[in-house]
Amino acid sequence: MTSQTTISATGPGDKAPAAPSDPTPSTGLRGHPWFTLITVAVGVMMVALDGTIVAIANPAIQKDLGASFADVQWITNGYFLALAVSLITAGKLGDRFGHRQTFLIGVSGFALASGAIGLSHSIAFVVTFRVLQGLFGALLMPAALGLLRATFPAEKLNMAIGLWGMVIGASTAGGPILGGVLVEHVNWQSVFFINVPVGAIALVLGVLILRDHRAENAPRSFDVLGIVLLSGAMFCLVWALIKAPAWGWGSGTTWSFLAVSVLGFALFAFWETRVKEPLIPLGLFRSVPLSAGVVLMVLMAIAFMGGLFFVTFYLQNVHGMSPIDAGLHLLPLTGMMIVGSPLAGAAITKLGPRIPLAGGMAATAIAMYGMSTLTSDTGSAVMSIWFALLGLGLAPVMVGATEVIVGNAPMELSGVAGGLQQAAMQIGGSLGTAVLGAVMASRVDSDLAGNWTDAGLPKLTQPQLDAAAEAVQVGVAPIAPGTPETVAAKITQVAHDTFISGMSLACLVAAGVAVVAVFVALLTKRGENAEAGAGAAHI
Repeated sequence: MTSQTTISATGPGDKAPAAPSDPTPSTGLRGHPWFTLITVAVGVMMVALDGTIVAIANPAIQKDLGASFADVQWITNGYFLALAVSLITAGKLGDRFGHRQTFLIGVSGFALASGAIGLSHSIAFVVTFRVLQGLFGALLMPAALGLLRATFPAEKLNMAIGLWGMVIGASTAGGPILGGVLVEHVNWQSVFFINVPVGAIALVLGVLILRDHRAENAPRSFDVLGIVLLSGAMFCLVWALIKAPAWGWGSGTTWSFLAVSVLGFALFAFWETRVKEPLIPLGLFRSVPLSAGVVLMVLMAIAFMGGLFFVTFYLQNVHGMSPIDAGLHLLPLTGMMIVGSPLAGAAITKLGPRIPLAGGMAATAIAMYGMSTLTSDTGSAVMSIWFALLGLGLAPVMVGATEVIVGNAPMELSGVAGGLQQAAMQIGGSLGTAVLGAVMASRVDSDLAGNWTDAGLPKLTQPQLDAAAEAVQVGVAPIAPGTPETVAAKITQVAHDTFISGMSLACLVAAGVAVVAVFVALLTKRGENAEAGAGAAHI
C-alpha cells in the first residue's frame, strides 16, 4: 500500500507558504530525506551515465552488428530525442499520479530496456530500445527532483540538490572512462547490462524508502492537445538541431523543421491560455527568477556540452589518447564538480543563488577562453587547470539554477518544473553541439584549402577537399593508404592545426555565451515557494 503525504502549496503571489497538511514527521526508512536522496541518486545515475557511456561503445556496436554510420548516430540521437521531447510531459505525470510511482516505473523500464539492448542482435532493436530508455529516463528525472523538493526542508534543499547535481556531473563525465573499461575488457553489451543490477537496487530502495507526496491542488486531468503540440514542437526543434550538420544550416529542410517548431510552440502557448488545466501554466514564466533559471540552464549547456564535445576529439585524435586516457584527463573536471556541488549548495543556502551563479558562469567563461588557447603541444598540467576551473564554474550553476527553477514553481507543479530544468539542459546541449559544430565546420571550410596549399601538398579536387574537411572537423588527418611518411606528417600537421583553429573559435563562442549567462544569473533569486515542501519529512 502506497504511503502518501498531502502537501498544501502556494502560488507565486502568496506571501507565505501554507503549512503541510500532514506535518507528522516520518520515522525509520520511509520518507527519510537522506535515504530518499540516495535512492533517487542511484536512479538518475543510470540516465546521466547512459548519456555519455554509449559513445565509447558505438564503434564496437557498428562492427558487431554491421551497422552504418547513420544507424550508429541513431543510437545516441534516438535516446536524446525521446528524453528531450517527453521530459515536461513526464513531469506532469508525476504531478498527477505522484512522483514515487513515476520514479519506480521509470527505473524499472530503464533497466529492462537496457537489458533488452544487451540481448539485441540487430541495430533496429538497439535503436528501438534506446528510444524506450529515453522515455523511461524522462519519467525518472523530474520525479527525482519532485521527491527531493517535497522531502527536504528549505534550509537543506540546496545541499540535497548539490549532491544530486554532483551525481549527475560525475556520472556524465565518468561515462567515457567506465565505457572504455567495459568495452575493452568485457564487451559492448556490458555497457547496457550494468544498468540491470543498478536499476534493481534503485527499485528495491524506492519501494522501501520513497514516500509519495502530493499537493492538495495537484492536477486532476490531462491537457492532451497541449502534450501533442509541445511534443511535436520539441521534436521538430531537436530533430532540426541534430540533422542540421548533415542537411546544412542553409537547407530548406532544416528551416522547415525550425519553422514548424516555432509554429508548434506558438499554438501551444495559445492553447495553454484556453485550457482549464494546462500542461504548463504560462503564469509560471511571470516569475522572472524562474524564467532566468531556465534560460541560464540553456546557456550553461550550450557552453559546457558544446565546448566539451570538441575537447574529446582533441584529446583522442590530436593527442592520440585512448578513450580511457581521454576520460582520465577529464578527471579534474569531474573531480571539481564532485567537490564543488555540495559546497555550492552550502554557499547558495547562505548567500542566495545570485552571486554563486554569476561567479560560476564567470569561471566557466574564463575556462572556455583558456581552452581556446590549447594547442597540439599543450601539456596535461595546463589542460588540467582549465578543466578543473570549468568543473568549479559549472557546479554552482547546476545546483543553483535547478533550485531557482524548482523552488520558484508552486509545489503542485514541481514535476513540470523539474521537466523544464532537464528539457532546458537537453535543448541547450543540442544547441551547443549544433551551433558550435557549425562554427567549427565554417572555420575548417575557410582555412583548410589555404593551409593545405601553404604546406606544399598536392592540390585536391572539390570532392576530395570536402571529404578531407569532414575528417578534419573531428581532428582526423585524411591520410590515404600508401602515402609517403613525410607527406603524411605534413597532412597530419595541417589537419591538427586547422582543427585546433576551429576548436579555438568554438571555445571563444562558448565563452561569449557564458558571459551572457553571467548577466542572466543576476536576475535569479531564491525560490519563493521553496518552503512549500518543508516539514513534509523529518531529518
